[in-house]
Amino acid sequence: MSEFLPTAQVSDIAHTIQLAVAPVFLLAGIAGFLNAMAGRLGRVVDRSRQLEAEFTDREHPDHLRQVTELRILDRRMQLANLAIWLCTASAVLVCCVVGGLFFAQLADLGFARTMALGFIGAMLLLIAGLGVFLIEIRLALNSVRVRDDYLEHRIENEIERESRLP
Repeated sequence: MSEFLPTAQVSDIAHTIQLAVAPVFLLAGIAGFLNAMAGRLGRVVDRSRQLEAEFTDREHPDHLRQVTELRILDRRMQLANLAIWLCTASAVLVCCVVGGLFFAQLADLGFARTMALGFIGAMLLLIAGLGVFLIEIRLALNSVRVRDDYLEHRIENEIERESRLP
């Protein structure tokens, strides 16, 4: 490796650092997404454990609701896990691209096309991960509904309060 160092010019290394800055910022963004996804996954796991602890017999009136919710939670865990996997794979590929940029510069190798393909692959993995994350969010929103009788109660209370105002 020491034979690589004398041939690399400081200006060449500075240029490589400039090229690597954008992917490094991308890694920070991916880390933020991973944090959000892991938080959602943790909440889903906690809710499923709580529901399992409260699980009732088949004859209980809440049994069907519990089974339905557990199935949805299980699907959400799968989706969140896949989204985390895809975004993590994207981050690993970005790290490989950054490392490859420096290796190619130090070894005076022409890996531009390989690095570009690696970055494109990382972007495709990130897009897929975010897409799966959106599906998980959509599933969560569709599975949580406020009962109509609660909504009507709130509306009635608001109308009653407004009618009392001078």
